[in-house]
Amino acid sequence: MEKKLNEMAIKESGIITKVDGNKTIRRRLLDMGVVSNTKITMVKLAPLGDPIQVHLRGYELTLRKSEAQIVSVEIDNGGEKHD
Repeated sequence: MEKKLNEMAIKESGIITKVDGNKTIRRRLLDMGVVSNTKITMVKLAPLGDPIQVHLRGYELTLRKSEAQIVSVEIDNGGEKHD
């Protein structure tokens, strides 16, 4: 099942399938390692949903909700969490 990154539940994991958005924001996300075929796990969600914290490539990354909305993720059915 595919979701936008901002729609993921805490501890839900998946593989990034697509990064949309304008050239500037897309380049910023790609430079931070948010690229296709990368495993990503939702770690924390602020009370009002902004910002969110994710785990990818061995580090924690905090993103704005507007940034997370342009990242598509194929959800793992196993629901693995990172250690």
